[in-house]
This record gives sequence, structure tokens and C-alpha cells, in this order.
Amino acid sequence: MIRKRAFDILAATLGLLLVSPLLLPVMLAIWLQDFRSPFYIAARVARGGRRFHMVKFRSMVPNADRIGGSSTAGDDRRITALGRFVRAYKIDELMQLWNVLKGDMSLVGPRPQAELDAGLYTDEERAMLSVRPGITDPASIVFSDEGEVLHGSPDPDLLYNQIIRPWKSRLALAYIRHRTFCLDLRLIVLTVVAIVSRPVALRALGNTLRRWQLDPLVIRMAARQEPLLPYPPPGAARIVAQYP
Repeated sequence: MIRKRAFDILAATLGLLLVSPLLLPVMLAIWLQDFRSPFYIAARVARGGRRFHMVKFRSMVPNADRIGGSSTAGDDRRITALGRFVRAYKIDELMQLWNVLKGDMSLVGPRPQAELDAGLYTDEERAMLSVRPGITDPASIVFSDEGEVLHGSPDPDLLYNQIIRPWKSRLALAYIRHRTFCLDLRLIVLTVVAIVSRPVALRALGNTLRRWQLDPLVIRMAARQEPLLPYPPPGAARIVAQYP
């Protein structure tokens, strides 16, 4: 999609220019916490299954990925005090505009996964690797509170795979089937709206999901007005029972 890529390049360039006055203070504040790199560079799986290095502002203690799982609960002790703030307002995601500019990511697309998580994909879920991963997508809006959902869990990775991954994957696959340039613009706007008023963004997204005629259960879970149900991932015969 040439128009999508051209828009990504233009928007990422303008975005980096607009947020540049914020980048240096954030970098300095993170560095002053422990005098370590303000960036978190993580290996992720891109389109076609290749690897790339995703850049984020660091919101956790150094080497956090070596002392815990890949899923992050809201009460995760690895998150720093400043990290809770930058995560709450998605400031940690700003540096991914650089990945968009490089062509590793798009503004809109399924969120990139670590190799361990992508290795759990069913055949149906692997369709998510047919497009560039993105900074936001429908699932990013629905599960912007992922940390709170996992709060207090003794095994956040297991809980993620049982009650978040099944719905995230279904939303990502639905996006891929229906993606258009206009839909991308709508999702970017709703992502910004969600920071100010998540209920408003969820209602608007729900209207889109109903037009797509998704499974009513997926629409119910995406509305986030009731507890999330354990469910098999797309293409799986049963609920994930364990995390390797």
C-alpha cells in the first residue's frame, strides 16, 4: 500500500519534529533516575517473521527483561516511578516513530511481539505477520489498560495468553481484513481520544466493530464493560493452559 507507506513517512517525520521539544527532557529525566540509558531497545518480530529492534523510552529498571516475564502487570516492581507516568500517557511509545520512519513499523497495525510470544501463534494468528506491525490498532485502544487487567496476577504471562491474547488477536485479524487508509486515520484519532476519554473511544470503536459484523462475543469483550473471558486463541481448539 504505497499511500499508507507515504503517509507513515510524512506523519512520522512531522511527529518527531513536533515532539522533539519533549524528547530531550524525557530522556534526561529517565537518565537521572539511575544514570543508565533512557532507551529500551527490544527485539521484535516484523512482517514476514523477520526481526527488528523496537525503540521505546525505558519505563522499567535496567535489564528488566532478564528478571521477569514479557507481560507487564500494573503492579510490576520493575516499573520505575517515572515509568508509570510515561506509560500512562503513552510517552514511552513516541520513539517508535523512528521505527515507522525506518520502515520496520507502521502507524497502524498489529502490535509487534517478542519472538517467544510470536512463537505461540496458531496458524491463523500468523496472518498478523503479513503486515507491518504498528504503534496502534483496535486492540491497543481496547487494552490500553492491560497492566491493570494483569494487576495482582501471580503469572501475568499465563493470564495474558488466556484472557487478553485471544481477543487482541481477533481484533488484529479483523483490522487486517478491513484495513483502509480511512480506517487508519480513524484509529489514529481514536487512539488520541482514548488518552483523554477511553469510554468515548471504546464506544466509537464498537460502532466500527459492529459494521464489520464481528462475532458478538468479540464485540462484547471489546466494549470492556464486563470481565474478560478465558477463550482459545483464533485457530486453537482449547484455552492456553500453560506458558513455556
